[in-house]
Amino acid sequence: MTEAENTKPELPENVRVRFCPSPTGIPHVGMVRTALFNWAEARHTKGTFVFRIEDTDAQRDSEESYNQIIEALNWLGIDWDEGINVGGPDGPYRQSERGDIYKDVAAKLLKAGYAYESFSTPEEIEARNVAAGRPKAFGYDGYDRNLTEEQKAAFRAEGRKPALRIRMPDEDIAFDDLIRGRIEFKAGSVPDYVIVRPNGDPLYTLTNPVDDALMRINVVLRGEDLLSSTPRQIVLYRYLIELGVAKEMPLFGHMPYVMGQGNKKLSKRDPESNLFLHRDNGFIREGLLNYLALLGWSIAPDRDVFSMDEMIEKFDVRDVKANPARFDIDKAISINAEHIRMLEPQDFLNRSVPYLHRDGVVSADTWDALTDREREVLTAAAPLVQPRVRLLGEVAGMVGSLLSTERYIEPAADAHKQLKASAPEVLDAAIAALEGVSEENWKTDFIHETLNKALVEDGGYKPRLAFGPVRVAMSGRRVSPPLFESMEIVGKEISLARLQGLREHL
Repeated sequence: MTEAENTKPELPENVRVRFCPSPTGIPHVGMVRTALFNWAEARHTKGTFVFRIEDTDAQRDSEESYNQIIEALNWLGIDWDEGINVGGPDGPYRQSERGDIYKDVAAKLLKAGYAYESFSTPEEIEARNVAAGRPKAFGYDGYDRNLTEEQKAAFRAEGRKPALRIRMPDEDIAFDDLIRGRIEFKAGSVPDYVIVRPNGDPLYTLTNPVDDALMRINVVLRGEDLLSSTPRQIVLYRYLIELGVAKEMPLFGHMPYVMGQGNKKLSKRDPESNLFLHRDNGFIREGLLNYLALLGWSIAPDRDVFSMDEMIEKFDVRDVKANPARFDIDKAISINAEHIRMLEPQDFLNRSVPYLHRDGVVSADTWDALTDREREVLTAAAPLVQPRVRLLGEVAGMVGSLLSTERYIEPAADAHKQLKASAPEVLDAAIAALEGVSEENWKTDFIHETLNKALVEDGGYKPRLAFGPVRVAMSGRRVSPPLFESMEIVGKEISLARLQGLREHL
């Protein structure tokens, strides 16, 4: 295979793209990036986005994975125009329900001579390669191309059943990739390949191009890992056009690999690839989609944060870079934090509640089902917490102490470690100063002024030593929402009780 920089082809007037995953595991970020780029191209061009499922591998496919893919797209807000659960003119949209279609096309390919029966076993192919001085795993050698009817009958008499192979032409195969420019495969570099197993099961090499042809897909955007199969698809497409099954050759664009740690392709087994793990940790869809869009594409120089509406306005697959993209979890989290800050406060709260309930901080998993006190505390806490969290999974740690009625919160190890020898004296001074504050004056500014005078001005403590023990007493954490605002929300009685509680445990 060779690549040469060239003018990238123009897109068709009515773009039809598709997303066609196999249900073989938990949705991963590479799969979602493929869906996102296809969806963005369809929406940008006002084209059609088709969603189908490639589930002909009975041993690997699962209904659980099928449902998870749909759940993932729905959560992310990636919608489709034709396909699963939507319908359309070219259904059914699950390959497992299209068996008769593939049988019919395979029969036409065989009858026209574009495909032929192959009786060779893998062991026989390997043995012939060794005998000819080729590597054992060299691949299929074309042995069955010109079998006579007598030879085929003899094989059948042995009880053998043939696979069907496509007859590859003895010529170079070239195409203009939408992302990579001109790509050429030399004659003989792609062997005749199987499209139907001896047991009659169709393979991806047949089902995928046939579905694309019958669904009139004219732009195929997929991962770089499938680039080596493109000459096969081009040849099969030529045959399908000859047979009247396909109307035109689609354009192809191969998106760059997503790399993980250590210059390796991101694997399904890598935690960073697990879409639902990111959701469980508290990514919001806007933040995760924004980051995935950056894996091979950018909206503008020196600009990383944008909405999906902005992406749709600007996206052109021909602007995608061919170089591998690296999944950087720290950058993903940083971008997610930006999108969290852009949420309306009530939207932020609504989205946070399921995480708070999961972590045992509130009584219900929806805003409306919370108690009046929980809603009151969270509403007051939102402006303090929203600018400071990067993931929704961090909200519970920030608001737990505000919602709690505990009069003593055991400090976390890192919080306890930062307490200095002066902490008991600081807490005594803070308690003495705050006991005289009336309920009416128990407000953020007054609490701040009172503690600042008692601890910093009169006590001579540096602010870090002055307010650190108070913060640990109030939240049990080294990092918490703003201290004085938190004390106002919690109230005088519990605030003083927590200060006294920590003092007694030192």
